[in-house]
Amino acid sequence: MEELRIYAFADEASGQVDGQIAALRRNGLAGLEIRGVDGQNISDISLDKAREVRRKLDDAGLAVWSMGSPIGKISIQTEDFPAHLEKLRHTLELAEVLGARNLRMFSFYVSDGQKEACRGKVMDWMGQMLEAAEGSGVALCHENEKGIYGDMADRCADLLETFPALQGIFDPANFVQCGQDTLAAWALLRHRISYLHIKDALPDGKVVPSGHGIGHVPEILGDFRSLGGKAVTVEPHLSVFDGLRNLEQAGQRTQIDAFCYPSSDAAFDAACDALKKLL
Repeated sequence: MEELRIYAFADEASGQVDGQIAALRRNGLAGLEIRGVDGQNISDISLDKAREVRRKLDDAGLAVWSMGSPIGKISIQTEDFPAHLEKLRHTLELAEVLGARNLRMFSFYVSDGQKEACRGKVMDWMGQMLEAAEGSGVALCHENEKGIYGDMADRCADLLETFPALQGIFDPANFVQCGQDTLAAWALLRHRISYLHIKDALPDGKVVPSGHGIGHVPEILGDFRSLGGKAVTVEPHLSVFDGLRNLEQAGQRTQIDAFCYPSSDAAFDAACDALKKLL
């Protein structure tokens, strides 16, 4: 089986690009799903800033796998879509500079009980975004997420069946947090998933290292690889208690929570280690 390429949301280790590079190299990862850049969201940086980031990543031998953008995280009912479409076009330009071939996106926030009523508008806006990306060489990849149209597996399937050019990202923890059985979701979506977000959760929705929750990450990861899946993104989302060290006496270690970490770097490393154990 081909070796899996592992990327990460390294802004969970550090808000600064230099710190992200250090975290990626420390854990032996291939590169970034890039989301936060020196205090800015990736979709908001300038082309010049993108060139600066690209130089640093190239020098470190790291790649940008996907744009961890917020595209599609707007209300279908109240927000300005033309302006959001311009943000997408700018993010596609940034992707070209950074060498990213994927762009993570969402299917719009919809009020409770209104998803079916808003389906037509969702499909219209999604179609316009896919049209904007045509010819860019960048695949739009839809992530399941709480509160959006594509929060549950059946609506993710609806989007993927309606738009053959759309790719799927499968996030087990997000499905757990929506009350969706992840194995049932995987059975429905497995042939349209481009890559996984490696994230697990407990029944109460708390995110934990992969393999420690009810997201069936080991089984899904194994099947993904058997289907020829080649890349995943680690998304830690683990609890960090920065004040922990200040409460400890020299030589002591205080256990507050089994999966609570003393720093962002420690949480990031724990998430990477959990995936490596599954492999």
